[in-house]
Amino acid sequence: MIARHETHLDKVDIWSALAAPLPPGVISWRQDGRPISRDGRHLARFVAYIEANTVRERLDAVVPGEWDLTLELLPPVTGLDEDANQGACSFKARLQILGVIREDVGTGAFKRAAVRFGIAHELYAYEQNWVQMDGDGKYARPIEDPAVTYARRYGRPRVASAPATEPAQLTAPVERETEVPVSEEPASAASANTALTSDEPSCPKCGGRMWDNRLTKRNPKAPDYKCRDRSCDGVIWPPKTGKNEKTESAKTLSEETEEIPF
Repeated sequence: MIARHETHLDKVDIWSALAAPLPPGVISWRQDGRPISRDGRHLARFVAYIEANTVRERLDAVVPGEWDLTLELLPPVTGLDEDANQGACSFKARLQILGVIREDVGTGAFKRAAVRFGIAHELYAYEQNWVQMDGDGKYARPIEDPAVTYARRYGRPRVASAPATEPAQLTAPVERETEVPVSEEPASAASANTALTSDEPSCPKCGGRMWDNRLTKRNPKAPDYKCRDRSCDGVIWPPKTGKNEKTESAKTLSEETEEIPF
């Protein structure tokens, strides 16, 4: 049993301690999307993430005995495409710290709720990390450790400023878009970036900017656009066959479209 705080800490100090940068050893990288070929090379984008246990360790270290997590099983989502996984489970995570509550839903909901308290918020300051792969197939592997590639290209990641106010006044940080160096950026990604400045739609949920996945998605029925804010699940689906160009929006992402650095 974890004991409660024996000493008094100002709440501002507690929020700052929760949002303190994580040690590099707990940050991992995973591939986000299929490889793209350019000039005889295969490149794939990797995103940084942490494990749920890292969040628990931070909570136990800063507010032992003062946090509570409740997971609620949500009913299956209806009205999806016929080939969608109707049996997939989804949870709502309710994280309470010193009386302040944050909630999120879907895969990784616990970690996204923790981000609203500042835990691992610095991952949203990371640049896009394109890594060369040994092929373009399903089992292709990176030629170089993504962490090494990132450090060589960008140096030490810049850490977002830690919040010093009560989380009740905070919103989850928004991922910043940064261009991949021309020498590393796939041609298809470059054309997608050009399109963003002219016809990129806004997120139907939060009104923010969206990722254009039309050129890189594996499943043709997966969303065409996905919100860049990893705490938002806003998407725009491709138009259905036989219907006009109006797209469906604001549906909960399935596990295959989970993108957040968690």
